[in-house]
Amino acid sequence: MNFMNNIPQIKVGIVAVSRDCFPASLSKTRREALVKAYAEKYDAADIYECPITIIESEIDMVNALADVNAAGCNALCVYLGNFGPEISETLLAKHWGDRPVMFCAAAEESQNDLVGGRGDAYCGMLNASYNLQLRNVKAYIPEYPVGDAEDCADMIHGFLPIARAIAGLHDLKIISFGPRPLNFLACNAPIKQLYNLGVEIEENSELDLYEAFLKHADDPRIPEVVEDMAKELGAGNKIPEVLPKLAQYELTLLDWVEAHKGYRKYVTIAGKCWPAFQTMFGFVPCYVNSRLTGRGIPVSCEVDIYGALSEFIGTCVSDDVVTLLDINNSVPKDMYKESIEGKFPYKHTDTFMGFHCGNTCSTKLAFHSMKYQMIMARSLPREVTNGTLEGDIAPGEITFFRLQSTADAKLRAYVANGEVLPVATRSFGSIGVFAIHEMGRFYRHVLIEKGYPHHGAVAFGHWGKELFEVFKYLGVVSEDLGYPKAKGDFYPTENPFN
Repeated sequence: MNFMNNIPQIKVGIVAVSRDCFPASLSKTRREALVKAYAEKYDAADIYECPITIIESEIDMVNALADVNAAGCNALCVYLGNFGPEISETLLAKHWGDRPVMFCAAAEESQNDLVGGRGDAYCGMLNASYNLQLRNVKAYIPEYPVGDAEDCADMIHGFLPIARAIAGLHDLKIISFGPRPLNFLACNAPIKQLYNLGVEIEENSELDLYEAFLKHADDPRIPEVVEDMAKELGAGNKIPEVLPKLAQYELTLLDWVEAHKGYRKYVTIAGKCWPAFQTMFGFVPCYVNSRLTGRGIPVSCEVDIYGALSEFIGTCVSDDVVTLLDINNSVPKDMYKESIEGKFPYKHTDTFMGFHCGNTCSTKLAFHSMKYQMIMARSLPREVTNGTLEGDIAPGEITFFRLQSTADAKLRAYVANGEVLPVATRSFGSIGVFAIHEMGRFYRHVLIEKGYPHHGAVAFGHWGKELFEVFKYLGVVSEDLGYPKAKGDFYPTENPFN
């Protein structure tokens, strides 16, 4: 299984709609201009032009639906070339089902053509949005959904990462192993919302995994995987003797995925890593987790099911590797004064360290080497804690986010754009010095106030805009969708006299 076949590839069917009291030619020519503009700027394979223009007819709607389905589309753009037939266009979205759909509308082209060439799609979007709500149909509507051909081409291209996440969730299975470790109630959330999102979950015992691992003891593929691991680690291959066991474990997980994904196309894993894992398996699974995540199969630590879900969403949105980190420790004041203050536009309380034992893909680390897990080795023989991939996370833009169910099964989410600073951590694990503007207030009045666990998913790059839209699409209501507020914009629970 490689990276690209564990997330969907999106093909957007563009259906231009027309109301019968407006010229159908407006929608047709505007659709053609939109398709041409998209092909000139982006990959034409992303889209399909439906030749059927809906003209206030439910039969036309049925025909258009059949056409985009036959073309293999898995996302839909309903394009109001003019005012649009509010009934049939929203029925089209309704019968598209749970697959991702967006609405956008054509702007008027010229002041010299505002009689016969005026389409009134600006007005039609209002009726479309009202009818979507009447029918309880979810749809993505861009921030400003009216534009010329080039503008609407940009809107459709901006829809792709959102559509990947929505489509991916409806074909996702989360495979978990074991209950969460003791004192990890924060990562224990009801699974009801997974089913509401269309996600399947398969919960397994650690004993099932251990049995499968033992059966892979003499797997003939192990030497090949060991060789690949050694190549990836390079000079960081400090504990080569543990690689055969890690290879055996990697093959166990990959074979489990293939045997258990069933009718689902995509898989993510919520894995167990302590307390009994090390003594029974003889290593820690961090490096293997990093390798699978690097191939587009995110693996969360400590059986964090919603962490795995968040990582998968981030993988779909960014079309790139993600990681899962503890929002872990404060940056020491002396480090801030020496390496950050005056060099970067952040207050001390804007900074923190994100850490996990060794689960971040090598491609996202500034440097890396195979180590033993220092925290676990404080109470266990060192040799059973080998298997972490340690190194400072590479500097650059990031997005910290999480989708979570509350104890009473309500969906919550947060998203924050920030960066990893080029500051040496002088610590251990997969770790970085992170900075998010107004992080201190966000930490107190969103993360703490709303009861989020310490795990956060990290996408590399600024994906806040797209993730925010995904969470809205999934039904996270505004009061439960957190983000860092600017100075002077108070949170509901923030003391204004501070």
